[in-house]
Amino acid sequence: MTNVECHKNSIMKKYLVLALAVIVTLGTSASKVETCSIKSKLLNAKVQYNVYLPDGYDRSLHYPVVYLLHGFTDTYTAWVERGNMQKIADEAIKSGKARPMVIVMPNAGGPKTAETWNGYFNMPGWPYHDFFFQELLPEVEKKYHCGGTKDMRAVMGLSMGGGGSTVYAQRHPDMFCACYAMSPWLTDAENTVRPGNNPDKVALVKAAVTQNSALKFVETASEARKDSLRTVRWYLDCGDDDFLFDQSVRLHQLMRTRRIPGELRVRDGGHTWVYWQAALQTALPFAFPR
Repeated sequence: MTNVECHKNSIMKKYLVLALAVIVTLGTSASKVETCSIKSKLLNAKVQYNVYLPDGYDRSLHYPVVYLLHGFTDTYTAWVERGNMQKIADEAIKSGKARPMVIVMPNAGGPKTAETWNGYFNMPGWPYHDFFFQELLPEVEKKYHCGGTKDMRAVMGLSMGGGGSTVYAQRHPDMFCACYAMSPWLTDAENTVRPGNNPDKVALVKAAVTQNSALKFVETASEARKDSLRTVRWYLDCGDDDFLFDQSVRLHQLMRTRRIPGELRVRDGGHTWVYWQAALQTALPFAFPR
Protein backbone atom coordinates (compact mmCIF):
# COMPACT_ATOMS: atom_id res chain seq x y z
CA MET A 1 0.00 0.00 0.00
CA THR A 2 1.34 3.43 -0.98
CA ASN A 3 1.72 6.38 1.34
CA VAL A 4 -1.10 8.13 -0.54
CA GLU A 5 -3.44 5.19 0.04
CA CYS A 6 -2.53 5.06 3.72
CA HIS A 7 -3.26 8.77 4.01
CA LYS A 8 -6.64 8.33 2.33
CA ASN A 9 -7.53 5.44 4.65
CA SER A 10 -6.53 7.53 7.65
CA ILE A 11 -8.79 10.40 6.54
CA MET A 12 -11.69 8.01 5.91
CA LYS A 13 -11.32 6.51 9.37
CA LYS A 14 -11.35 9.98 10.93
CA TYR A 15 -14.55 10.89 9.04
CA LEU A 16 -16.12 7.59 10.10
CA VAL A 17 -15.30 8.21 13.77
CA LEU A 18 -16.67 11.76 13.49
CA ALA A 19 -19.89 10.52 11.86
CA LEU A 20 -20.40 7.90 14.56
CA ALA A 21 -19.83 10.54 17.23
CA VAL A 22 -22.49 12.75 15.65
CA ILE A 23 -24.95 9.86 15.51
CA VAL A 24 -24.33 8.98 19.15
CA THR A 25 -24.72 12.62 20.14
CA LEU A 26 -28.00 12.98 18.26
CA GLY A 27 -29.34 9.83 19.87
CA THR A 28 -28.45 10.91 23.37
CA SER A 29 -30.68 13.22 25.38
CA ALA A 30 -29.09 16.51 26.37
CA SER A 31 -31.71 17.04 29.06
CA LYS A 32 -30.72 16.23 32.61
CA VAL A 33 -32.20 15.41 35.99
CA GLU A 34 -30.65 16.98 39.06
CA THR A 35 -31.14 15.74 42.60
CA CYS A 36 -31.36 18.51 45.16
CA SER A 37 -32.53 18.98 48.73
CA ILE A 38 -34.03 21.70 50.86
CA LYS A 39 -33.71 22.08 54.61
CA SER A 40 -37.22 22.73 55.80
CA LYS A 41 -37.75 24.72 58.96
CA LEU A 42 -41.43 23.84 58.97
CA LEU A 43 -40.81 20.09 58.77
CA ASN A 44 -37.53 20.19 60.66
CA ALA A 45 -36.16 17.85 58.01
CA LYS A 46 -34.23 17.73 54.77
CA VAL A 47 -36.49 17.06 51.78
CA GLN A 48 -35.01 15.79 48.53
CA TYR A 49 -36.39 16.43 45.08
CA ASN A 50 -35.52 15.74 41.46
CA VAL A 51 -35.60 18.45 38.81
CA TYR A 52 -35.83 17.80 35.08
CA LEU A 53 -34.09 20.44 32.96
CA PRO A 54 -34.86 20.34 29.23
CA ASP A 55 -32.33 20.16 26.44
CA GLY A 56 -30.83 23.60 25.93
CA TYR A 57 -31.81 24.80 29.41
CA ASP A 58 -30.62 28.39 29.70
CA ARG A 59 -30.65 30.28 32.99
CA SER A 60 -31.09 33.55 31.11
CA LEU A 61 -34.56 32.35 30.02
CA HIS A 62 -37.69 31.82 32.08
CA TYR A 63 -39.48 28.45 31.90
CA PRO A 64 -42.90 27.10 32.79
CA VAL A 65 -42.80 24.60 35.63
CA VAL A 66 -44.69 21.39 36.34
CA TYR A 67 -44.86 19.95 39.84
CA LEU A 68 -45.06 16.19 39.29
CA LEU A 69 -46.12 14.32 42.43
CA HIS A 70 -45.48 10.66 43.23
CA GLY A 71 -47.80 8.12 44.85
CA PHE A 72 -48.17 6.42 48.22
CA THR A 73 -45.12 4.30 49.24
CA ASP A 74 -42.98 5.90 46.51
CA THR A 75 -40.36 8.65 46.69
CA TYR A 76 -39.10 11.55 44.57
CA THR A 77 -37.14 9.05 42.44
CA ALA A 78 -40.19 7.10 41.24
CA TRP A 79 -41.09 9.17 38.19
CA VAL A 80 -37.52 8.98 36.89
CA GLU A 81 -36.77 5.36 37.79
CA ARG A 82 -40.16 3.78 37.10
CA GLY A 83 -42.14 6.38 35.20
CA ASN A 84 -39.68 6.91 32.32
CA MET A 85 -40.44 10.62 32.64
CA GLN A 86 -37.17 11.92 31.20
CA LYS A 87 -37.61 10.08 27.91
CA ILE A 88 -41.30 10.98 27.74
CA ALA A 89 -40.56 14.65 28.41
CA ASP A 90 -37.69 14.68 25.90
CA GLU A 91 -39.87 13.20 23.17
CA ALA A 92 -42.83 15.50 23.91
CA ILE A 93 -40.63 18.60 23.75
CA LYS A 94 -38.57 17.47 20.75
CA SER A 95 -41.72 16.67 18.75
CA GLY A 96 -43.15 20.09 19.49
CA LYS A 97 -46.14 18.69 21.40
CA ALA A 98 -44.95 20.23 24.67
CA ARG A 99 -43.10 23.42 25.48
CA PRO A 100 -39.63 23.24 27.05
CA MET A 101 -40.31 23.14 30.78
CA VAL A 102 -38.82 22.47 34.18
CA ILE A 103 -40.34 19.50 36.03
CA VAL A 104 -40.04 19.29 39.81
CA MET A 105 -40.56 15.99 41.64
CA PRO A 106 -40.50 16.51 45.43
CA ASN A 107 -40.31 13.77 48.02
CA ALA A 108 -43.44 13.16 50.07
CA GLY A 109 -43.19 9.61 51.34
CA GLY A 110 -41.49 6.27 51.31
CA PRO A 111 -42.08 2.51 51.38
CA LYS A 112 -41.91 2.09 55.18
CA THR A 113 -45.40 3.52 55.49
CA ALA A 114 -45.99 2.82 59.19
CA GLU A 115 -43.01 4.94 60.22
CA THR A 116 -42.52 7.31 57.25
CA TRP A 117 -44.51 10.46 56.61
CA ASN A 118 -46.52 10.06 53.40
CA GLY A 119 -48.77 12.66 51.82
CA TYR A 120 -49.06 16.23 50.60
CA PHE A 121 -51.29 17.63 53.34
CA ASN A 122 -50.76 19.10 56.78
CA MET A 123 -50.79 16.46 59.52
CA PRO A 124 -50.03 16.68 63.24
CA GLY A 125 -46.28 17.21 63.39
CA TRP A 126 -45.87 17.33 59.60
CA PRO A 127 -47.18 20.49 57.84
CA TYR A 128 -46.31 19.38 54.30
CA HIS A 129 -48.86 21.61 52.56
CA ASP A 130 -47.34 24.67 54.23
CA PHE A 131 -43.83 23.46 53.39
CA PHE A 132 -44.72 23.02 49.72
CA PHE A 133 -46.09 26.52 49.24
CA GLN A 134 -43.99 28.50 51.69
CA GLU A 135 -40.58 26.87 51.30
CA LEU A 136 -40.23 24.47 48.37
CA LEU A 137 -42.06 26.34 45.62
CA PRO A 138 -40.39 29.74 46.15
CA GLU A 139 -36.89 28.24 46.42
CA VAL A 140 -37.23 26.02 43.34
CA GLU A 141 -38.68 28.75 41.13
CA LYS A 142 -35.97 31.21 42.08
CA LYS A 143 -33.18 28.69 41.67
CA TYR A 144 -34.30 27.36 38.28
CA HIS A 145 -35.82 30.51 36.73
CA CYS A 146 -39.26 29.00 36.30
CA GLY A 147 -42.89 29.50 37.26
CA GLY A 148 -43.61 32.71 39.12
CA THR A 149 -47.15 33.21 37.83
CA LYS A 150 -50.32 31.17 37.41
CA ASP A 151 -49.96 30.80 33.66
CA MET A 152 -46.42 29.44 34.08
CA ARG A 153 -47.22 26.80 36.71
CA ALA A 154 -49.05 23.42 36.56
CA VAL A 155 -49.43 20.51 38.97
CA MET A 156 -50.00 16.82 38.29
CA GLY A 157 -49.41 13.43 39.83
CA LEU A 158 -50.50 9.83 40.25
CA SER A 159 -52.61 8.17 42.96
CA MET A 160 -51.73 9.96 46.23
CA GLY A 161 -50.00 12.55 44.08
CA GLY A 162 -53.05 12.77 41.82
CA GLY A 163 -55.17 13.61 44.83
CA GLY A 164 -52.53 15.98 46.15
CA SER A 165 -52.30 17.84 42.85
CA THR A 166 -56.10 18.14 42.70
CA VAL A 167 -56.34 19.54 46.21
CA TYR A 168 -53.44 21.94 45.63
CA ALA A 169 -55.11 23.35 42.52
CA GLN A 170 -58.50 23.51 44.26
CA ARG A 171 -57.16 25.45 47.21
CA HIS A 172 -54.75 27.58 45.20
CA PRO A 173 -56.50 28.20 41.87
CA ASP A 174 -54.69 31.52 41.62
CA MET A 175 -51.37 29.66 41.43
CA PHE A 176 -51.93 26.93 38.83
CA CYS A 177 -53.15 27.13 35.25
CA ALA A 178 -53.67 23.38 34.94
CA CYS A 179 -54.06 20.19 36.96
CA TYR A 180 -53.72 16.68 35.51
CA ALA A 181 -54.71 13.96 37.99
CA MET A 182 -53.82 10.34 37.19
CA SER A 183 -55.73 7.65 39.11
CA PRO A 184 -56.23 10.19 41.91
CA TRP A 185 -56.81 9.22 45.54
CA LEU A 186 -59.46 11.84 46.32
CA THR A 187 -60.89 10.64 49.65
CA ASP A 188 -60.62 7.77 52.10
CA ALA A 189 -64.05 8.15 53.66
CA GLU A 190 -65.03 4.60 52.73
CA ASN A 191 -62.30 3.12 54.97
CA THR A 192 -62.00 3.17 58.76
CA VAL A 193 -58.94 4.79 60.30
CA ARG A 194 -57.15 2.33 62.55
CA PRO A 195 -58.32 2.63 66.16
CA GLY A 196 -56.07 3.49 69.09
CA ASN A 197 -54.57 6.49 70.81
CA ASN A 198 -51.34 6.31 68.84
CA PRO A 199 -52.17 5.64 65.20
CA ASP A 200 -49.28 4.95 62.86
CA LYS A 201 -48.49 7.16 59.91
CA VAL A 202 -50.68 5.16 57.52
CA ALA A 203 -53.70 6.10 59.61
CA LEU A 204 -52.58 9.73 59.63
CA VAL A 205 -52.31 10.01 55.86
CA LYS A 206 -55.65 8.24 55.37
CA ALA A 207 -57.27 10.72 57.73
CA ALA A 208 -55.59 13.66 55.97
CA VAL A 209 -56.83 12.52 52.56
CA THR A 210 -60.38 12.36 53.89
CA GLN A 211 -60.14 15.69 55.70
CA ASN A 212 -58.91 17.29 52.47
CA SER A 213 -61.43 15.47 50.28
CA ALA A 214 -61.41 16.89 46.75
CA LEU A 215 -64.96 15.57 46.35
CA LYS A 216 -66.32 17.41 49.35
CA PHE A 217 -64.52 20.58 48.29
CA VAL A 218 -66.49 20.72 45.04
CA GLU A 219 -69.69 19.43 46.59
CA THR A 220 -69.79 22.31 49.10
CA ALA A 221 -68.30 24.98 46.83
CA SER A 222 -69.77 28.47 47.00
CA GLU A 223 -70.41 30.46 43.83
CA ALA A 224 -67.20 32.41 44.37
CA ARG A 225 -65.25 29.19 44.85
CA LYS A 226 -66.75 27.67 41.71
CA ASP A 227 -65.74 30.76 39.76
CA SER A 228 -62.16 30.37 40.95
CA LEU A 229 -62.11 26.66 40.03
CA ARG A 230 -63.20 27.57 36.50
CA THR A 231 -59.92 29.42 36.01
CA VAL A 232 -57.99 26.11 36.16
CA ARG A 233 -57.90 23.57 33.32
CA TRP A 234 -58.76 20.15 34.80
CA TYR A 235 -58.00 16.67 33.50
CA LEU A 236 -58.87 13.39 35.23
CA ASP A 237 -57.28 10.24 33.76
CA CYS A 238 -58.14 6.85 35.30
CA GLY A 239 -58.14 3.27 34.07
CA ASP A 240 -61.35 1.24 33.89
CA ASP A 241 -59.79 -1.46 36.09
CA ASP A 242 -58.42 0.98 38.69
CA PHE A 243 -59.69 0.52 42.25
CA LEU A 244 -59.97 4.34 42.49
CA PHE A 245 -62.01 4.62 39.28
CA ASP A 246 -65.30 5.56 40.96
CA GLN A 247 -63.70 8.55 42.69
CA SER A 248 -62.65 10.13 39.39
CA VAL A 249 -66.09 9.58 37.91
CA ARG A 250 -67.74 11.08 40.99
CA LEU A 251 -65.53 14.18 40.92
CA HIS A 252 -66.21 14.68 37.22
CA GLN A 253 -69.94 14.40 37.84
CA LEU A 254 -69.78 16.94 40.67
CA MET A 255 -67.85 19.35 38.46
CA ARG A 256 -70.30 18.91 35.57
CA THR A 257 -73.35 19.67 37.70
CA ARG A 258 -71.61 22.81 38.98
CA ARG A 259 -70.52 23.85 35.48
CA ILE A 260 -66.82 23.57 36.22
CA PRO A 261 -65.24 22.51 32.89
CA GLY A 262 -62.92 19.54 32.95
CA GLU A 263 -61.80 16.50 30.99
CA LEU A 264 -62.35 12.89 32.04
CA ARG A 265 -60.56 10.13 30.15
CA VAL A 266 -61.04 6.45 30.85
CA ARG A 267 -58.68 4.01 29.17
CA ASP A 268 -58.12 0.30 29.48
CA GLY A 269 -55.83 -0.31 32.43
CA GLY A 270 -55.35 -0.33 36.16
CA HIS A 271 -53.27 1.26 38.89
CA THR A 272 -49.97 0.64 37.11
CA TRP A 273 -46.89 2.37 35.82
CA VAL A 274 -47.73 1.31 32.27
CA TYR A 275 -50.92 3.36 32.57
CA TRP A 276 -49.21 6.39 34.13
CA GLN A 277 -46.42 6.46 31.57
CA ALA A 278 -49.05 6.68 28.85
CA ALA A 279 -50.90 9.35 30.82
CA LEU A 280 -47.77 11.48 31.15
CA GLN A 281 -47.51 11.64 27.36
CA THR A 282 -50.82 13.50 27.35
CA ALA A 283 -50.27 15.39 30.58
CA LEU A 284 -47.15 17.35 29.61
CA PRO A 285 -48.62 18.88 26.41
CA PHE A 286 -51.85 19.58 28.35
CA ALA A 287 -50.00 21.60 30.99
CA PHE A 288 -48.86 24.34 28.63
CA PRO A 289 -50.48 24.14 25.17
CA ARG A 290 -48.32 25.40 22.36
